[in-house]
Amino acid sequence: MQLTASPPGRTRTPRVLRERRDRRPRLLLALLALALGGFAIGTTEYVTMGLLPEIASGMGVSIPSAGHVISAYAVGVVVGAPVIVSMTARLPKQALAIGLVAALALGNLLTAIAPSYETLLAARFLAGLPHGAYFGVASLIAASMVSPQRRGRAVASVMMGLAAANLIGVPASTFLGQLLGWRSAYWVVVGLAVVTMGFIGAFVPQQQRDTSATVRRELRALRQPQVLLTAGVGAVGFGGLFAVYSYIAPITTDVTRLSAGFVPWVLLVYGIGSILGTEIGGRLADHALFAWLCATLVAMALLLALFAYTAQHGILLLGGVFLLSTAAAALGLLLQMRLMEVSGSAKMLGAALNHSALNAANALGAWLGGAAIAAGLGYLATAWVGVGLSLAGLIILVASAWLYRGERLSLSLSH
Repeated sequence: MQLTASPPGRTRTPRVLRERRDRRPRLLLALLALALGGFAIGTTEYVTMGLLPEIASGMGVSIPSAGHVISAYAVGVVVGAPVIVSMTARLPKQALAIGLVAALALGNLLTAIAPSYETLLAARFLAGLPHGAYFGVASLIAASMVSPQRRGRAVASVMMGLAAANLIGVPASTFLGQLLGWRSAYWVVVGLAVVTMGFIGAFVPQQQRDTSATVRRELRALRQPQVLLTAGVGAVGFGGLFAVYSYIAPITTDVTRLSAGFVPWVLLVYGIGSILGTEIGGRLADHALFAWLCATLVAMALLLALFAYTAQHGILLLGGVFLLSTAAAALGLLLQMRLMEVSGSAKMLGAALNHSALNAANALGAWLGGAAIAAGLGYLATAWVGVGLSLAGLIILVASAWLYRGERLSLSLSH
């Protein structure tokens, strides 16, 4: 189902216009179905951060130790994305998307019934395995359904499910988890996953198999310097956000001195910023992709530094969270499009690698932030950890630009 623009100078006939009107509802429903999967994934990924004190109390561990539950999920994403995508590249894309959502449901079911801290860690690792692969296949399906000029916005539509999770799913699940126990939040995700499977089966069109795909071809993308460097930007630079956001619940209660009941409102503000940032990122991705990548990393570093000085005040905490989430959502979308651009024929792996990179950032940021807290530096020290990580990501991005320029110069001289 390919949407293409009419050639210059050719008048669109009533039949062409009617066909395009008929296609639009089908396209919107397909994108909605794919976004619903992102909604379920975003809810399970981020609700852990909102319920970290409850999980720590329920499992009888400290908050820094409970933070390892976040890291376990992130490691699952890092491992699962390249492995699953490379091994399933030949499968029909629609069926693969359904299978990945089924795996997500299983991982969250195991989370909800985990009897001990150790089994909870294992369950979160399993729940993270399909995360990156799902966004890889969903992004590829979305991009294939529109013209090249609108691919950034199509992928943004899928990622909007992740942003909507921050706006609706995470605050609602956090409130439910505080009211009925933290396990109830993961039962909600199980239900969302089951609904998503039905939506994808009903509305996402069948995709042709890529019979030329092989494990070797997909993994060959991992040998390309631009792919590795761009993934490195995500793994390090995006860690700045997670150094802070992983501990947003205790920052709200212990630093800003607000009640635990205010945490869902903070998460709601984060979700509003994510919606805006995803929309902005989709548009920027279709114009001056690399330049905007640099700009958003600089913005992240500046906003994190500002957060360290303002988070003690309630209204400024909300403003800081909103700006951070807007910049972060735009950055994530730009990184996704950049990886799809530089990965050549392995575009699904490129899209999936973005989520491996961002969850490596999740693990790194949560670990370094937890280390700063455990060292007695206080919760706001996590913001300065974030500044360092954002600037380190910018250095990697500049290095990739320098290398790319050298590669282009060598190629032109050889000809």
